[in-house]
Amino acid sequence: MRIKYAALAAYRGTPYAGWQRQSGAVTVQQLLEEALGRLSPKPVKIVGAGRTDSGVHSVGQVASFEMDREWEPERLALAANFHLPPDVRLMRAARVPEDFDARRSALWREYRYFVWHGRICWPHMSGFVWHRRRRWDAEKARLACRALEGSHDFRAFCKTGECPENSVRTLLRVRYKKMGDLSLIVARAPSFLMNMVRIMVGNIDKVARGEEPLSWLEGLLAGAERVSSGVTAPPYGLFFWRAAYGENFFESS
Repeated sequence: MRIKYAALAAYRGTPYAGWQRQSGAVTVQQLLEEALGRLSPKPVKIVGAGRTDSGVHSVGQVASFEMDREWEPERLALAANFHLPPDVRLMRAARVPEDFDARRSALWREYRYFVWHGRICWPHMSGFVWHRRRRWDAEKARLACRALEGSHDFRAFCKTGECPENSVRTLLRVRYKKMGDLSLIVARAPSFLMNMVRIMVGNIDKVARGEEPLSWLEGLLAGAERVSSGVTAPPYGLFFWRAAYGENFFESS
């Protein structure tokens, strides 16, 4: 009998070619499937709540998978971690209903992007923040985030050549938070386009630094092409933060 589980996965994305398994590259999905496969006589296939690009980190990726026997959730996580590199960890595990799917069952996903301002960046933060020496205007950054909320055509916020025919997405929440020299962008939506959050941050950067007016950003949301948009912020400042479901399976695990 196969039993369904979900696990909360955290990883440092720098050494890996993103989440999704692909030939000729090491990915987080591959590492997790291999680790769990060592605990099962049959190969284990996992489904993630969302994809992360090469170099993107996670503190709250959710993965669902089946095992050939029943495990105590904490023991399952510990056993899998024994076979994982130190920069990939299953933080929690829980038994879930058979119809649970980490991707299809998610109500929304949340990403967070960190930007460090100032002439010098702490070496401990290197690889986890985008270092932009020039500080942002906090009010302009907040207005830019507010403009992005709601349903818009985000074609200008999608990687060239990877944009689907329907590029309309609904952002439930976009917030700017300032903590000293650290800027944080929080983006929450049921789904995102490829590179969407990183391009959003690149566009917020242009408005917050005074290079473009807010009206320019608002114009992009009417279905402008990618070439009209700003730079794609680097991957290492981005974290997959969490995914929400109708029930918190990890609460009692």
